[in-house]
Amino acid sequence: MTRVLSALVLLPVVIGTIWLLPARATFLLAAVAAVLAFWEYRAIARALGVSVPAGIGGVAVVLVCYSMWIADSASDVSWNGVPLLQPNLVYLVLMAALIVVGSVSIAQGRPGPAVLADAAATLFAPIYIGLPLGALAAVRGDIGAMGASSDIAWDTVDGRWVLLLLLVVIVVSDSAQYYTGRAFGRRPLSPAISPKKTVEGAIGGVVFGTIAMTLGGRYIFGSPLWVLALLGATISLLGIVGDLFESLLKRSAGVKDSSNLIPGHGGVLDRIDSWLFTAPAYYMFVRFVA
Repeated sequence: MTRVLSALVLLPVVIGTIWLLPARATFLLAAVAAVLAFWEYRAIARALGVSVPAGIGGVAVVLVCYSMWIADSASDVSWNGVPLLQPNLVYLVLMAALIVVGSVSIAQGRPGPAVLADAAATLFAPIYIGLPLGALAAVRGDIGAMGASSDIAWDTVDGRWVLLLLLVVIVVSDSAQYYTGRAFGRRPLSPAISPKKTVEGAIGGVVFGTIAMTLGGRYIFGSPLWVLALLGATISLLGIVGDLFESLLKRSAGVKDSSNLIPGHGGVLDRIDSWLFTAPAYYMFVRFVA
């Protein structure tokens, strides 16, 4: 019951923010989720004996998230009446983070085997958390509007439909994995990482996720059905990989959930683990293929 009640609170907040509020509200929601997920990531790293500085890592996560959000969005500068696109500054943030992390490691003056692990874990945080969440915010904005089809049956087309479609596909795939696994699951998918996941459940998730993207995508994108089916299968598979990767981190650290922030659901990182692997692929599709 606690799990259901939490979902009934969270889903309207997420959907309402995406649908009813301006695009910048989706970015703010993504930034808040990034900060909370980073805090849980730090706790997992600490349990593994790895130190991730809160200030450096947190700022890098938020800045990468922001850079992805404004990348390729329309700027106030125009050329011959056509608005120019904002440059992608993610590489600048990551290079700056590399310099800062390396400089701090030197300043600490403590040679040892933990130096590389600490630096790598700190630089991994903005890539693992900030970049995908920023990509989702970008999909809600100008990128989503650019990728949407012009012959849609609804009155308006913008990034709201594009981002909500991804949400629906992930929810459908996750639900199909759970119920297909319970009904037909026999062979464990990755017993050392997640004993409850089964091959049959994964197949069910991919099949239903592919169907959801194919049916929903035909009203939003101008891409052929086979491309949408391939996208749906890719999204579903990457969602499973993202879930397993976070489970691998937690199992390695000896923790069950990333935190107890969301009653019945664990932490923010537990809720967005699938999104962190699906968002980059979806962003690239919307930006370059759709």
